Amino acid sequence: EVQLVESGGGLVQAGGSLRLSCVVSGFTFDDYTIGWFRQAPGKVREGVSCLMKRDGGTLYLDSVKGRFTISSDNAKNTVYLQMNSLKSEDTAVYYCAAAGYYADSLHRGEYDYWGQGTQVTVSS
Repeated sequence: EVQLVESGGGLVQAGGSLRLSCVVSGFTFDDYTIGWFRQAPGKVREGVSCLMKRDGGTLYLDSVKGRFTISSDNAKNTVYLQMNSLKSEDTAVYYCAAAGYYADSLHRGEYDYWGQGTQVTVSS
């Protein structure tokens, strides 16, 4: 059974940092692209970042470039999202998701498996 389990969300002041973790199981870690998405109240879910395991390539939403970093630990089957210089507009539920080997975008439709999400709240 494919599972993605997020953790690391919480309440932080603007300018602070959080690190989200996504532990994946039930599939071969290196065969997938892993992405982070977020959904704020009343807004559509948007892609934040993804890591293409086949070549280590990464993509970022323009508004998080230079502040967020995606990485992975193969030994732990875990993908991280380090979030620095957080802003109130980063407040959302953050989800990790898995897409096929050749996926290389932040389009939701490419992602087949989703975690339950973790809440990130940034107070101003």
